[in-house]
Amino acid sequence: MLKKIRVLVVDDSLLVRQVLTKGLSADPAIEVVGAAEDPYVARDKIVELKPDVLTLDVEMPRMNGVDFLRRLMAQRPMPVVMVSSLTQKGQKVTLDALEAGAVDFVSKPSVSGISGLSGMLTELRVKVKTAVTANLLQLKEKKERAPQESVSKDNVRALAELAGKVVAIGASTGGTEALNTILSQFPATMPGVVVVQHMPPGFTKMFAENLNNACAMKVKEAETGDRIMSGRILVAPGGVQTKVVEKGGVLQVSCGSSEKVSGHCPSVDVMMQSVAESVGADAVGVMLTGMGNDGTKGMLAMKNAGAKNMAQDEASSVVFGMPKQAYEAGGAKALVPLNRISAKIISFLLEKR
Repeated sequence: MLKKIRVLVVDDSLLVRQVLTKGLSADPAIEVVGAAEDPYVARDKIVELKPDVLTLDVEMPRMNGVDFLRRLMAQRPMPVVMVSSLTQKGQKVTLDALEAGAVDFVSKPSVSGISGLSGMLTELRVKVKTAVTANLLQLKEKKERAPQESVSKDNVRALAELAGKVVAIGASTGGTEALNTILSQFPATMPGVVVVQHMPPGFTKMFAENLNNACAMKVKEAETGDRIMSGRILVAPGGVQTKVVEKGGVLQVSCGSSEKVSGHCPSVDVMMQSVAESVGADAVGVMLTGMGNDGTKGMLAMKNAGAKNMAQDEASSVVFGMPKQAYEAGGAKALVPLNRISAKIISFLLEKR
């Protein structure tokens, strides 16, 4: 008999604690061992109950979830799934929590109703089971990673001459911080970048704004008709599929269908398959940390179209699922540590064919 995943639920609302406890307990692989109404009670129950995973409310009295998370990750690193509100404040705090070491998050339903709640609880069960597999060393040592390789002045100038090249990046669990690490190293002369990070609607806009503050390139949430050009990073919006298309000799994005593909919307497969069709050998594909196999087909299509691809290595991934699948399927040419991915992308772009 497999050992159950022991979960501690932390939320200031008694009703929410009861709902989450019941919803998580519906999965035979999960056991809710306790609940706490604030971080101070949670601290004592973590010591007493030794849970495998924590679900943590973003906004709580006495100490907010992010402050508690920072202290927890410094003293007793463990997988944490945040339970977030869809308000603008809730979105900001959630992104702060991911930066502080949370594995992932789920959003509380924006409207009352059984369907929204049922979907959220299903997502939470999946993410708790993903969280327990997370690389705790990566969660703990985000600020202690090896330094990035710098970009030479010659390469900065050479990149400015690469019109028509595109970098396509896919990511999921652990990807927000991995993307920040990579994209913040790109010079403003970098060819256009298209990113799919698994996230619900609303969060991708704020995520793009946060990246824009950290990057030399301009970052925005993608909209239909946005051109892919040097110095610009386009982040696929949550809740719709994003494709790269060519119109009149100009590469741009098209954001349309809300149907899930490979279990996700936006889907890395959808974006990368469109890059294979529209960009071909002038593209570089990158698969970052995440659970599952979204992007495996798309990256293989890119490789078959002549693109050079890489995937994040296991040691630096929070969850070595998507990179592993892409590499083993033959879509990725190499497994690369996170701190070397920026330089490797640039190397691939500048390679002579």
